[in-house]
Amino acid sequence: MSTVENVASDTQAMVRHRFSVAQYHQMIDGGIFAPDDRLELIHGELARMSPINRRHAAGVDRLVYLLLSRLGQKARCRIQNPITLADSEPQPDVAVVRWRDDFYLAGHPTPPDIYWLIEVSDTTITYDRRVKVPLYLKAGIPEVWLINLDEDCLEVYQPGEQQVVRRGQNLSPLQFPELVVSADEMLG
Repeated sequence: MSTVENVASDTQAMVRHRFSVAQYHQMIDGGIFAPDDRLELIHGELARMSPINRRHAAGVDRLVYLLLSRLGQKARCRIQNPITLADSEPQPDVAVVRWRDDFYLAGHPTPPDIYWLIEVSDTTITYDRRVKVPLYLKAGIPEVWLINLDEDCLEVYQPGEQQVVRRGQNLSPLQFPELVVSADEMLG
């Protein structure tokens, strides 16, 4: 057997270590990660997050401005902060969550706290569609909006449904049907 074959079979035999959310929190609290590490826990594995470019940052800022002005105190908007799922702790760009006076100091929002999530996507569109959106829906989050900057549209995901909203069209979140926003406002 050649050396290349040995290396390939050894690599296939490697086992990945999965972390629980509690173990992940212990690592954070223990200072295991550098302050500038951009990591999130996805399906029990550490995933490095992409750097935020100007287009992405402007998209998130636009959403925050729009949502805060429309929602008032009906909900909290958490920006790029963790949510806790069974075996994951992702950091969606925007999480619209139930109002809590403690600002979730006692623990990150979990699916029953979450009205809907928004991901702003340009360089991560494939990952967001294949990994993050299914993760969110499987966890019981009722609605996910994917702001697709490359294709200049919004992708709206609900359990068993997907809709594409384009410029000139309006949409409302399931939990706030009175909140009507236009794709033009969301896309800038």
